[in-house]
Order: sequence, then C-alpha cells, then structure tokens
Amino acid sequence: MTAVETHITYSNSYTIHHEDTYMTQEEDWDRDLLLDPAWEKQQRKTFTAWCNSHLRKAGTQIENIEEDFRNGLKLMLLLEVISGERLPKPDKGKMRFHKIANVNKALDFICSKGVKLVSIGAEEIVDGNVKMTLGMIWTIILRFAIQDISVEETSAKEGLLLWCQRKTAPYRNVNVQNFHISWKDGLALCALIHRHRPDLIDYSKLRKDDPIGNLNTAFDVAEKYLDIPKMLDAEDIVNTPKPDEKAIMTYVSCFYHAFAGAEQAETAANRICKVLAVNQENEKLMEEYEKLASELLEWIRRTIPWLENRVAEKTMRAMQQKLEDFRDYRRVHKPPRVQEKCQLEINFNTLQTKLRLSNRPAFMPSEGKMVSDIANAWKGLEQVEKGYEEWLLTEIRRLERLDHLAEKFKQKCNMHESWTAGKEDLLSQKDYESASLMEIRALMRKHEAFESDLAAHQDRVEQIAAIAQELNELDYHDAASVNSRCQAICDQWDNLGTLTQKRRDALERVEKLWETIDQLYLEFAKRAAPFNNWMDGAMEDLQDMFIVHSIEEIQSLITAHDQFKATLPEADKERMATLGIHNEILKIAQTYGIKLSGINPYTNLTSQDITTKWDTVKHLVPLRDQMLQEEVARQQANERLRRQFAAQANIIGPWIQTKMEVQLDIAGSLEDQMNSLKQYEQNIINYKSNIDKLEGDHQLSQESLIFDNKHTNYTMEHIRVGWEQLLTTIARTINEVENQILTRDAKGISQEQLNEFRASFNHFDRVRTLNYMSPNVVDLKVALVKRNGMMDPDDFRACLISMGYDLGEVEFARIMTLVDPNNTGVVTFQAFIDFMTRETAETDTAEQVMASFKILASDKNYITVEELRRELPPEQAEYCITRMTRYVGPDSPVDALDYISFSSALYGESDL
Repeated sequence: MTAVETHITYSNSYTIHHEDTYMTQEEDWDRDLLLDPAWEKQQRKTFTAWCNSHLRKAGTQIENIEEDFRNGLKLMLLLEVISGERLPKPDKGKMRFHKIANVNKALDFICSKGVKLVSIGAEEIVDGNVKMTLGMIWTIILRFAIQDISVEETSAKEGLLLWCQRKTAPYRNVNVQNFHISWKDGLALCALIHRHRPDLIDYSKLRKDDPIGNLNTAFDVAEKYLDIPKMLDAEDIVNTPKPDEKAIMTYVSCFYHAFAGAEQAETAANRICKVLAVNQENEKLMEEYEKLASELLEWIRRTIPWLENRVAEKTMRAMQQKLEDFRDYRRVHKPPRVQEKCQLEINFNTLQTKLRLSNRPAFMPSEGKMVSDIANAWKGLEQVEKGYEEWLLTEIRRLERLDHLAEKFKQKCNMHESWTAGKEDLLSQKDYESASLMEIRALMRKHEAFESDLAAHQDRVEQIAAIAQELNELDYHDAASVNSRCQAICDQWDNLGTLTQKRRDALERVEKLWETIDQLYLEFAKRAAPFNNWMDGAMEDLQDMFIVHSIEEIQSLITAHDQFKATLPEADKERMATLGIHNEILKIAQTYGIKLSGINPYTNLTSQDITTKWDTVKHLVPLRDQMLQEEVARQQANERLRRQFAAQANIIGPWIQTKMEVQLDIAGSLEDQMNSLKQYEQNIINYKSNIDKLEGDHQLSQESLIFDNKHTNYTMEHIRVGWEQLLTTIARTINEVENQILTRDAKGISQEQLNEFRASFNHFDRVRTLNYMSPNVVDLKVALVKRNGMMDPDDFRACLISMGYDLGEVEFARIMTLVDPNNTGVVTFQAFIDFMTRETAETDTAEQVMASFKILASDKNYITVEELRRELPPEQAEYCITRMTRYVGPDSPVDALDYISFSSALYGESDL
C-alpha cells in the first residue's frame, strides 16, 4: 500500500501536516491544551499504556514516557513491533550523540511511512521534552492505529467515529458525536463491548447516573477479557469538563482492532440488507400500482353504464338535473381520475426504471391491469362520454318544444271546445217545423252563417290535429291523453259536419214555404260573423305563446306584429261598417215604428259583442308589445353572454394551443431543467383561474338555455380537453427528466455525458407531427410537433456508428437484444442510456448477494434460521426466512435454507 504523506506541525515547537482526511479533520496540537495538567495527565497515562501494550510483546515496557524513550532504543523497538519491520541496528553507546542517532533512525522510519515531521528533531526527544514526546507518540498512534481504519467510504478519525456510531446506535442513553464528552458516562464503551461480547456485560443493569462505575466496568472487562490495557482513569474523565480527545481516540481504536474480525460479517449483512430493502421497496411500489389500477378500472367500469344510459326523462326539470349531474361529473369527479391515470403512468415508468437500475426483472402487472389496458378502458370511457352531453341538450330542446306544443294544443282545444259547446244540440233542433216564413228564412240565413263560421274553424281543427301528430312524433310523455282529446274533437267535428248538412237539407225543403227575410239582419250577420272570427283569430294570435333563440327570430315576430297593427285601421273601418248596419236597423225600426224583439234572427252576435271584442283586441296589442320587448331584452342579454364567453374562449383556446405547440429548449443541468419545467408547470397552473371564469360563463349560458354561439368556434369541451392534455404533457415531461436524474445518479454518469448522449439520441430521433387540434371539428386533439422519444433500428445503428462503434451484423444483433429485449422494433432513450452505461455501471448482482450470504453462512452452501436472525435486522431476516426454500443435503440441519436459489430469484435468474 502506498504510504500517505503526512506533515505534522506542533505549535511554537513542531508541526504535523497530513494529506489524508484523518489529519485534515484533526485539530492542531494546541500548546495551551498540552499545558493543561488534566489533559497532559490523561495523555501520559493513555500513551504509556498504549506503548506498553505493544512493547510487552517484546518482553519489555516503559515507566516514564519522556525518560524511557530518550536513548531511542525502546522507541525503535516499539516501531519494529507495531510495523512488523526491522529497523537499522541501533548504536549501543551511552553518549548523547548515540542517543540522538538512535532517535533519528526512529524518526527516519516514521518519515518513510508517509509522515513528514517538521520542526521536531531527535534533540528534543533526547532532552526529555514532554510536549514533543507526546506529540511524536500521537503521530505514531495516528499512523499505525487509526489511519488505516475504514468504514464504508470514510477513514481514519471519521471512520472510527462512524464505526462507533453504528455499533452503539441501538443502545439507550448512548449518542456518540465526538471523542470527548460523548464518552464521559461510560455507557458508550459498555455498549461497544456488549455489541460484540454480550456475555461480558449486562447492559440493562447500567445506570447513566453512575459514570465512574460504568467506566471502571468497561476498563476492567476490556483488560481482563479483551487484552486491552487500562489506559484511562475513570475519575479523570468524569472530573474533566472535556476529556482529552486523543486519549479517548487511542483507547477506542484498541476496541476497533480488537473487534475487527466481526466487521466482515457486518459488511456482508449490510449488503444483504441493502439488496432486500430495494426489493421490499419495489414490491411496495408494485402493490401500490395494482391497487391504484384496480380502483381506476373499477371507477371506469361503474361510470360507463351511467354514461351509456340514454333513457330520457319525461319532464324538463328531470332532464336539467341530468345535465347538472353530468356537469358535476366533468368538474368534480373526472378531474381527479385524470390525475390518477397520469400518476399511474408516472409510477409505472418510475418503478420500471428502479427495477432496471437495480438489475431486477421488469414489472409485469396482473392480467388486465397493464398501462395499455387502462388506456384502452379510458378510451372507451371517453367514447361513451363523447355524445352524452349532446344527447342531453337535444333532449332538453325536445322537451322544451313538447311543453310549448302541449300548451298550445291545450289552448286551441279549449277555444275549439268552447266554440263547439252546444252546437250539436242546436243543429239537432227541429224549430223550423213550427216557425213562420220569416223565422224559417231567418233560420236558413242563420244556418248559412253557421256554415261560414264552421268553415272558418276548419283551419283550427287541422292545426289541433297537426300539433297532436307532432307531439306523437316527438314522443310526448302524455301522448295518450292528447290523442284521446284530439280524437274526440275530430269525431265531434265530423258529427257537426253531418248535422250541418242534415239541417241544411231540411231548411231547403221548407225554404220555398217561407219568403220574408230582413236583408239588413242578414247583411249584419254576414259581415259580423267573419269580422268576429277575425277578432277571435286576432285575440288568439295576440295571446299565442312563442319561443325564440336569437335576436333575429324575435325581430321577425316584432315585424309580424307591426304588420298586424298596420291592419288595425282597416279593421276599424270594417267594425264601423258592421256597426253601421246595426245602426241602420235601429234607424229603420224607429222610422217605421217596427218593434224589434232585440234578437237578430240570423246571428247571435250583437253590436255589443263586436264592441267588447274590439276593446279586448286593442287592450291585447300593447300587452303583446310589452311581451315582445321583454323577449328582446332577454335575447340581448343572451347575446351579451355569447359575446362574453366568446371573448374569453378566443383568448384561452389559442393560448392552450400555443402552449401545446411550444418547443421547450432548456439549457443547464437536469436539476436546472427540472426546476425550469416545474416553474413552467406552475405558470400553466396559475392560468387555471381563467379556465374557472370561463366555466362560470359557460354555466350562465347553459342556465339561460343558450346552446349555440356564432362568435367563437371554441366550445367548453375544447377548452377542457385541451387544458387536461396540456397538464398531462407537462407532467410526463417532468417525469422523463426525473427518470433521467435517477438514471444519471444510479449509473454514475456525469451531466456532460448525459447531455452528449441526449444530443446524439435527439439527432437521430425522427421528428413526427401529431394530429392537430381544430376547433372546427367535434373530436378534440392537441397539435404538437415533437420528437417521439425513440429510434428505429436503422437510426440506432447510424447513431452508434456516429459515436465510433464498428458494428458487424452479429454484434449489432447482440446489442439489439440488450436495448430491445421484447422485439418492439424501437429503441427508447432510457434503453439507449442503459446500453451506453452498462459496461461501467456498478450494480449489485446475484453472484455478489450469494457471496455475501456465503460469508454469513461461514462458507456453507446453506444458511440456518438462527444465523439469519443473528446477522440481519428482524424485518430483513423474516423476509428471507419466509421466501427461502429448505436446503436438502447430507448432514444439513432441519432449519437449513437454500440462499443460492433465493439470490438468483431476486434478479430473475435461474440457479447458478
């Protein structure tokens, strides 16, 4: 082994410097501390005992450390014992120069071991300089007793301290942080002894408040059973505020060397614990994946039947509740599942990366729970969901139309039934049999007027039948009652036609018997009847219900209403003309003294009826104006909602599209890229408030029954899906960088190497264009121009050749079996990184684990349950015991276990 150069400097007198860690961590030899009597006393006793522990092997010892080394003879002997090497022959003379020569030979030997002494010479040792002598002995202790201590990746003082911490960690009241006050109560020393020799000390009986007793127990046991001489006084350690660190280190190093034989087994146990811990963690991740996949698939299984249910409700309220339930599903229930699906993919990729990095077989989920299975189930869910909202809106429009038609049908039926009430009885009368001629003629004219009125009502009956037919075509829930009422009206109408024709026939038969007719009554009846029918129609139209969905439709109704109002002057002339006939009758009766019965024999209409209905029409006109203006205001409000939604959607939609198309070119380390990506992700998430505001406007629009918007091509569905895909894309990109960091750290490659590998991979990675999102199509997709993250075999071959590989067909085929073991036809970036680092990666193998178990088993081909429980922590020991198979061999005990098959199984290999 190459000696480590050491340079030691003593304050004011000599200097010690050392290039290795154990000296760079050591405090300089402080002159003031050396002058402290307590510290000097501790060092004298400790260093003297340490020297004697070695000199007694040569059959000698020292009594006074500064006096017995003055002639250099015992100093040279000490160095020969601890190094196992021969020093030059000492001078036998007793003169000063002989002593100096011997000491110089010892100092030269120390320097030859990599320790460079400055400002210290043989003269100081020969003169009995206490400070110099103690410093020299401490240098020897550091070089030969402490420097070579190595625990994991630490050495010397730090290695010794780490060894003490590891050994005493399980013990109560022990917390080793240094080599002075951590040892004052004696429990740390007792714990070290008990850890290796539990038969020597009953640790449970020790008390923290008895430091002197604890220290003396440790000193006595160490001297009697471990051959470690007593180098310290318990009273000195307890009564010193800060015990001498070098004395403590010297004494503790003896324990390290005494127990060094047990370190090999502990190292083997640590390796096994590490491997088992990785295996347990991977199994936990697999169980979490299975659980999350099962829950997500179960949710999809329960949700799809609900979305496939197309059974329409009978009322508008029930259908609107269905729409609200669907909105809750989209806003509340689905988003967490989208995140779970994304997290499931990320967890699966991370698990596979960890398995690959720990040289474990790839994880294969149980049947039906692969990532592709979940993706297919999710695709099925979205296909079912796609038309559900459109169906809901269509059904709401249908029910709205049905409600309007049903009310209109009811109104027209009421008016018709009101008009036909009593008509059948009237037509069935035979009053003409006892009537006078005038009365017969009056009856005839009256019947003609009735026929005119009947013809005028034919259109209303046809409208009722048409409305009933439309209600049936639209599957109105109460179609049975509509059909029954419509059939009754039609039957009654046919009967009226039959009765009318029979009465006409009867009147015509007796018409020739009767001649007198009052022409004015007849004229009044003829003019009053159609005018009355016109007013009935006008009142019906003025009270008619309407439903519109745009400004243009309401403006069309207003125009029609204005045209109706324009006809009112002409109608008023007709009214005045009709009333003029009645006035003429009164005038003639008054002129000629005719006593009128007050009843027009040709019609039941009176001038009062005309006046009353005319006043009603004039009253309904302004009411109609008000209703139309209120509807104008409502449609204007709806138009404002459309424009408000469109203004935001036309900003948010292109923003999402721009973010999906952006090419992130982030320089710096992977950690810098990770931070930049997370900042980019946070900026995206901060934009969520705009999406929420747009959701609010969308809800207001739907509450106002606004189902179209000509001001924008973006729907809320476009925005939602674009937003979800944007978040998913960023999360996947972050996961890719995390896996690169995990790969870099696990494989031990530098950032520059990783950047070089990435640049080479990206150069040969083909650029592909994904489907573009267009707001003009129903199916929403996201436009991204990006690398697909994989190479085909030809691109991979070109990449390797560009990096200096000389590839034959056989060699390239071998490499392809490494990077594409499943014959998928592509090479991923992770597989490319694994190949580039495979030859230099330092990973645990099945052979290493077997070798570790073999150490614990004392070179046997099997290991017992007792050995596992003694050498491994309880959790790892039980893990091995439950998974190892019984070993069957000659002379093997009943609890013998096969660790060879177990080690192979950990890495998915067959028995070696």
